[in-house]
Amino acid sequence: MSVRRIWASLSTLAIAAVAAIGVAGPASAAAGGYVALGDSYSSGVGAGSYLSDSGDCRRSTASYPYLWQAANSPASFDFVACSGATTSSVASSQLGVLNASTSLVSVTAGGNDVGFADVMQDCVLGSEATCLASVDAAVGQMNSTLPGSLDALYDGIRAGAPQAQVVVLGYPRFYQLSGSCIAGLSEAERAAINNASDVLNDVLAKRSADAGFTFSSVVDEFTGHELCSGDAWIHSVTVPIENSYHPKAAGQSGGYLPAFRSAV
Repeated sequence: MSVRRIWASLSTLAIAAVAAIGVAGPASAAAGGYVALGDSYSSGVGAGSYLSDSGDCRRSTASYPYLWQAANSPASFDFVACSGATTSSVASSQLGVLNASTSLVSVTAGGNDVGFADVMQDCVLGSEATCLASVDAAVGQMNSTLPGSLDALYDGIRAGAPQAQVVVLGYPRFYQLSGSCIAGLSEAERAAINNASDVLNDVLAKRSADAGFTFSSVVDEFTGHELCSGDAWIHSVTVPIENSYHPKAAGQSGGYLPAFRSAV
């Protein structure tokens, strides 16, 4: 069973248990307000079609939050995810839109805390040894400082939206190993980067479960659509540079949106 389905099953069991003892659970997702928090993977960097008032946050009408609200018409929609956001900047600048009537929250955060952009720069521009050392340093942060940062963010979300269902989405693996790429990073570098994504997702899953949130992995949805697959839903190094290693519009609609929809 996939990670996403395991967490979806646990969430279903938890809801059933709450109902059995007569305690009210979160309101229906579309009945109240929906708030989309997080970093560039939620704002839709790489998908194009950016809202004119979103500036450097690059909020896209092709992003999964925008697509979900268009299909489900929640009572209100606050789209505040922003490119470059960390757990602390989400906590300090995005949570103000949460309130007691918020019934659904989505969030991606954690990748920028551990410097994934810098890791990819080291891997593209540096030696294999430099790349692997950079990946190892990021994994170290995932296991040491990131859990506390996530706990602080999740506490803030729950305080701001006490009745909301909160869905934490993970990050895709970047590479299909033994794939179609004949140049670029070595297989060892690609494998290390994929492993780091798995570690990050494991940390997100554990901290979100402890907070009582739903974790939804996107790994299954992106399988077969990684870099080196021949049908990538993720940009490689590209122009504009900020699109690099972000989902394309197809990754938002075919990857993130189904993963989010299945958890709501």
